[in-house]
Amino acid sequence: MAINPTTCTSVSVREVGLRDGLQSLARTLPTAQKIEWLRALHAAGVREAEVGSFVPARLLPQLADTAEVVAFARTLPGLVTSALVPNLKGARAALDSGADAMLLPLSASHAHSLANLRKTPDEVVAEIGRIRALRDAAGARCLLEVGISTAFGCTIQGRVDEAEVLRLVQAVLDAGAERVGLADTVGYADPLQVARLFEKAFVVAGDRLACGHFHDTRGLGLANVYAAWQAGVRRFDACLGGIGGCPHAPGASGNVATEDLAYLFASMGVPTGLDFDALIALRARLAGWLEGEPLHGHVWRAGLPKTLRPPARA
Repeated sequence: MAINPTTCTSVSVREVGLRDGLQSLARTLPTAQKIEWLRALHAAGVREAEVGSFVPARLLPQLADTAEVVAFARTLPGLVTSALVPNLKGARAALDSGADAMLLPLSASHAHSLANLRKTPDEVVAEIGRIRALRDAAGARCLLEVGISTAFGCTIQGRVDEAEVLRLVQAVLDAGAERVGLADTVGYADPLQVARLFEKAFVVAGDRLACGHFHDTRGLGLANVYAAWQAGVRRFDACLGGIGGCPHAPGASGNVATEDLAYLFASMGVPTGLDFDALIALRARLAGWLEGEPLHGHVWRAGLPKTLRPPARA
C-alpha cells in the first residue's frame, strides 16, 4: 500500500560521489581534493555523505584513503558519514574509523552477486549477520544499512524477480540490518516498476525501508525518483555531476545528479536543505579536478527557471 506523499514534507539526500562516483574512474583523486569536495558539500547543505569504501587498496586504489576522509568528515558539524563495507574485514576497518554508518551491498541478482562479491546473495546475508554481531560486540553505535543492488534488473542475469527482492529485504532485516534501500544499479527500472516494488517492500520493511538509489543510464533516473517519492521514500542517493556507475553496466551514465535531484524537489516545493548556487559552483570545481571525465546532468547547463518557487519549510 502506498504511503501518502503529504505525510512528510522534506527529503534528505545522501551524496555518494566520493565513493560510488570515484570508484568507477581509473584516476585517483588526491585526498586533499576529496577533503575540499567534502567541505564544499557540507557548505552547500549536504548532511549525509558516503565518503569511501573499506576494500583492499589493490582492488580500489581510488578509495585507499577512506579512513583519512572519514576522519575529516567527522569534524564537520551534523554530517552523517557512511562508508561501503563488503565483508567482515571491511567492517572492522569501518568501526575503527568511527564512521557513523556502514553501507553493506547485497545484489538481488545471483549472477551479479557472484561477479561483484564472489558470493551468493544468501552467503552475503550470512556475512551481514556476522557484521552485526561484530558491531554489537564492539559496543559501537555505527548503523548498519543494506543497499540491495540490481533490484530492478541486471545486465548479466536480466530479469530479477520481485519476490526474490522482497525475500532478501526480509532476510537482511532478520540478519540484523537496521535500514535497507533498493537500488537500480544498471538503469533498468521504469516508474511503474519502481512504484510497485517500493510499495511491496514497505509492507515488508515499514520505515526501515529508508533509501532509493537510481542511475540515469536510460534517462529515467528522475522519473524513477519521483515514483519512489510517491510511494513514500524520503531519502535518496545522488552524485554531483551524475558520475559513477557499475562495472557490469558498460556505457552507463551514472547516478542521478545531486543538483538535478535537488531541483526536482525544489520545483515541487519540497525542501532538501541544498543550496543550488553552491552545488553548481562545486560542480565546476569537480569538472576541473576530473578534467577529461564526462559529467552529466541538466540544471548546470540550463540554469534555474525564473518561475521556481521557494521550497516549503520543513
